[in-house]
Parts: sequence; structure tokens; C-alpha cells
Amino acid sequence: MHDLLPFLPGSLNNVFESMPYFMPEIYLAALFIIVLVTDLLFGSNSERLCRIIACAGMVFVIFKDLEQIPMLFANGQANGHFIFSEMLLITRTAINFKLVIDVLSFVLLLYFGWDDRLAAHPKGLSDLYSIVIGSVFGLHLMTMAVNLLSIYLSIEMVSIGSYLMVAYRSENALSAEAGLKYVLFGAASSAIMLYGISLVYGFSGSLYLFSGNLVPGLSQVNPLAVSFALVLVLAGIAFKLSFVPMHFWVPDVYEGAPTPITAWLSTLPKIAGFALLINFLTPFIFFTKWTSFDFRLFLSVIGIITMIAGNFAAVLQTNVKRMLAYSSIGHTGFALMAIVTFTSTGLSALTYYLAVYGVANIAALALATYFANVAGAEDMEGYRGLGLKYPVASVCFVIVLISLTGLPVTAGFTGKLFVFSAVYGVYQPGHNLWLLLLLITGALTTVISLFYYIKIPLNLFLKRSEITENHITSSYKIIILAISVSFLLVLLGIFPDLLLKYL
Repeated sequence: MHDLLPFLPGSLNNVFESMPYFMPEIYLAALFIIVLVTDLLFGSNSERLCRIIACAGMVFVIFKDLEQIPMLFANGQANGHFIFSEMLLITRTAINFKLVIDVLSFVLLLYFGWDDRLAAHPKGLSDLYSIVIGSVFGLHLMTMAVNLLSIYLSIEMVSIGSYLMVAYRSENALSAEAGLKYVLFGAASSAIMLYGISLVYGFSGSLYLFSGNLVPGLSQVNPLAVSFALVLVLAGIAFKLSFVPMHFWVPDVYEGAPTPITAWLSTLPKIAGFALLINFLTPFIFFTKWTSFDFRLFLSVIGIITMIAGNFAAVLQTNVKRMLAYSSIGHTGFALMAIVTFTSTGLSALTYYLAVYGVANIAALALATYFANVAGAEDMEGYRGLGLKYPVASVCFVIVLISLTGLPVTAGFTGKLFVFSAVYGVYQPGHNLWLLLLLITGALTTVISLFYYIKIPLNLFLKRSEITENHITSSYKIIILAISVSFLLVLLGIFPDLLLKYL
């Protein structure tokens, strides 16, 4: 203990100096406590108040995110700033990802109360709002983690919150089963990742990605052993990204979880997972002597398999949530295309693509909630003839699905175009075979996605149902959200620079 005393003043100074760069996370921690205490004080009557506090708090967090951008440039730290003894790294890319996460979190906090089945939970949703805020804190840490210990802890923080959200409707057998499956797969992936981290630490003697001896040390070890350790670490990140072969939990969990929770799982952990993957890959990519493991080859193969598996499996689905689950796997594979460019253009394209995908996917699941509320429709067949009965929701659904497919004139089209352009820009000078295969696979799977996305408009407008169910429920708030998102997707499809210039 006495040996550590000389280092204590320096450590405390580092903590205090890091605090101004950690303000969004401090606000999130305070917001978590406030929502939790509000729930304890007001009990079953606190749901509406907790929701208002959570949404208002997220607005303040978004403003604190924005304040970090000029702070980096004002201090001459445009390339990034390490905080808390190099456990976290704040960069412009990390801030962009945090902004996307926080904006989508705000939308999801509004959406949670609009699902009739989730809102009917006997305990209310107050606990859920505090879990969400805690998970957002973990997502922020994922975007900034550059130490293997902080990487593991941030993933676990998000995972624990996700387990609780999936199994929130514990009285529902399907939801409880989904939660159990998620916990089992999550525990296995965490154990695999932790074993990989222990091997990396054993080989290099360091946990710091950007300093110490981690990358130089690994470059001196047997390439086969290093590859094995890195694959194990990537498996833990892959669980959050749900790319092949760590995707088996996705369909059952997405189908069994309440629809707003499915919207959460299919967007925010993926976005934070890609930010974490960027942090993990960067020191290896810029170490000129690194030859032990070919990340571009590995991720290209994974991306190709993920796009094929996700899209072909989605074609066979009849349940809407299950179809969107498999399609999200396909989108993950497509986003990996931007990662393997290892360029700033690719990162900008990735951020834009994930932002518009996140908005569109949340809107698609919100509209799935709408049709479940008003017509009890869960499968494709349940959508028969609803297009004329609910025209506004149906037209918005078509626009959202067009964007997810990647057709003009929507933001999904410009997002895919930017990714293709970034990959082609890297392919052209060197004519890398794997980049060419990624381009071909991305184009073909985009066409394949038409075959399952078009099923919903086909049933809405071109097929008739002999059975008519009358549901009293009115979900006008979802309609307002759908109209807003549809307008935004078309606007960004026509004027993509409205968003791209800030990335």
C-alpha cells in the first residue's frame, strides 16, 4: 500500500483533468440515479414522470456531446484525447457515434410506452427507463474504450442491461425464453472474449491498445497463436454486432422480446459495437510491421458470409419481427464493407449508413407495433388488406422498407452508395480480390432483400383478407413518428449533405 502512495497525487490529477471530457457520461450517471430514485419515491405512479425525466435528460446529454467537438479542436486535440490513464479515448468519430446513439435512445424512450403489450406490464415501465439509461452509459463507454479491460467492462455493462430488457415481460413465456437464450449466449461469448484477452495480455504484457507493448509484443509472437487470441476477442465484439457465426441468438431473441426492445437491440448495441471495433482495429492497422493477422481478409470473409446468410434466411421468414431480425444481420455484413476500407472516407460512410439504418429500423419496428396494436397483425398474412384501411401507416411503412432496401430516393440508397464508393475507392488502386467480392456480394444481396421487404407492401395493398378484426386501440403517436421518419429519410435521400458534412 505504501508503495502506491507516491503515485496517488498523479492519478488524482489525471482523474480531475479527465472530468471535463467526461461530462456526457457524468450527466448519464446522474440521470440514472434521478430516474431510479423517482421510481422508488412515487412507486407505480412514477412511469410518466420517469419517462419525462429520462427524455429531458437525454436532451441535455446530446448537448454535452456537441460541446465535446469544439473542446477537442480548441485544445489542439483533433486526433483524439486520452482520459482516465488511457482507458478511454475521445475522438471525433467516437463523438459522432455517441450523438447517433443518444438521438436514437431519445426516440426509443418515447416509443417504449406506445407498445400495448409492453405498456400492459403489471409493474409499469419505470424500471425499464432506468435500465435504458444505464445501458446508454455502457454504450458511451464502448465508443471510447481503448483498453482491453475497459472494452470488456463496457460490453458487460451493456449486456446486463440488455438481458434485463429482453426478459422484462417475465410473465410472458416467449419473452422469458428469449431472455434465457440471450443470457446463455451472452455468458458464453463473454467467457470466450475474456479468454482471448488473457491470451493477448499473456503474449504482450499490456492491456493498452495505443500504448505499451501490446501490438509490438504480439508481432513478435507465433502468428498462429496470435490469430487464435485475436479471433477470440473479436468473437466477443461479434456477439454485439451479431455477424456470422455469432448470430444464432438473434432471431429467437428478437421475436421473443417486446418489439421496442427488439428495436433497441437491432440498432444501438450494433452502432456502439462498430465504434468499439474501430478502436480495436486502429492500432493494428497503423502499425507498419504488423503481419501476424490479416484483419481485412478476416472481416471481408465474415462480411460476405453474413450478408449471404442474413438475407437468404430473411427470405424464408413469415413473422415480421423475425424477418427484420435476419435482415439486420444482413445490414451488419454490409456495414463491415465500410470497416475494411480502413480509411476516413469509409468511417464517414459507415457513420452515415448506421445513422439512417438505425432510424429506418426503429421506424419499421414501430410500424410493426402499430399494426399489432390496431389489427393484431404479427405475421405477413396478418397484413392482408390493411393498406387501404390504414393508408398513412402503410405508405410510411413502404417508404421505410424502400430505405432499408437501399432504393432511390431515400437515405438508405445514399448510405449504400457512400459505402460502395468508399470500398471501390480502396479497390481501384490495388484491385484487392476480397474487396471486389464484397462489392459483388453487397450488390447481389441488395437485390435479394427486395424479395422479403416487398412481401409487406404486397400484403398491404395487393391482397385481400376475408377476416376483419376490430381493435379499439389508437396508436396515433406511432403515426406521427412514422411520418417524421419517412420525411427525414426522403429528405436525406435527396440532400445527403445535410448529415454527411458533419461526419
